[in-house]
Amino acid sequence: MLDLPASATLADLRADIDRIDAQLHELLIKRGEIIDRLIAVKAGAGGAFRPEREAEMMRNIVSRHRGILPLDTVESIWRIIISTFTYVQANYRVHADVSAGDAPMRDCSRFHFGFTVPFVPHQGTTAVIDFVAAAKSDLGLIAVSGGKGAWWMQLVPASAPKIICRLPFVERPDHPAGLPLFVIAKPLSEATARDVVLYAVSAARAPEMTAASPDDIEIVGSAKTNDGVSLLLAAPGTLSEGAVRDALRRGGIEASNMTEVGSHAARFDLAKSETSGAGR
Repeated sequence: MLDLPASATLADLRADIDRIDAQLHELLIKRGEIIDRLIAVKAGAGGAFRPEREAEMMRNIVSRHRGILPLDTVESIWRIIISTFTYVQANYRVHADVSAGDAPMRDCSRFHFGFTVPFVPHQGTTAVIDFVAAAKSDLGLIAVSGGKGAWWMQLVPASAPKIICRLPFVERPDHPAGLPLFVIAKPLSEATARDVVLYAVSAARAPEMTAASPDDIEIVGSAKTNDGVSLLLAAPGTLSEGAVRDALRRGGIEASNMTEVGSHAARFDLAKSETSGAGR
């Protein structure tokens, strides 16, 4: 907290604001200089996306936030800083399935990626996945509850794009960009977040499981197929594939095929955080 004298005038306060703004700008410039050095150090060392590190940064930011500035603003500022500096390292575009509505998807993209990263709308998940697969560093946005049919089956081939993130990272009912989204990218060789692992599952019959099993396995998506049903499952990263199969059997599902199609960090539940005293 600033130690301001009780006699501070309006001019004094404005001068303090100008000083802080200049410091913030200078720090952003210095961050850019470090990123410039980082590009040279990382040359040939893999892609720019680091989902695990991004999740850690966002957890720290939310946990230490306090004061009158809304968390929405802080979250968006840092998401844009992270996404834009990633863009500086390796130019990329964000492809989005807007078949369920352009405005919510565009708002979410701008909240999480800003205006510098190009936004490319598509009608359907197939185009999003195809464009991400064909590009070097592009990302795709697919609504968790969106898409037609078993779109996740397009992620099954080893070289196909995979889910690397779920947004928004900070979960709360009144989130201004709260549409649940999966972010897809070409397979990452490192720095993936594996709190939650996603599987594409083929089975001969529809599930009798509830939305969340006793093993905390969530049925994120379900679609009928010619051979039965295709499921997109989210399971704790601590469970082995065998343990997930066993849980499915207990729910009456015998998986004929089960393939990992991505993973993401655990979402930050703001309500639980505030109950425990963090984020204030």
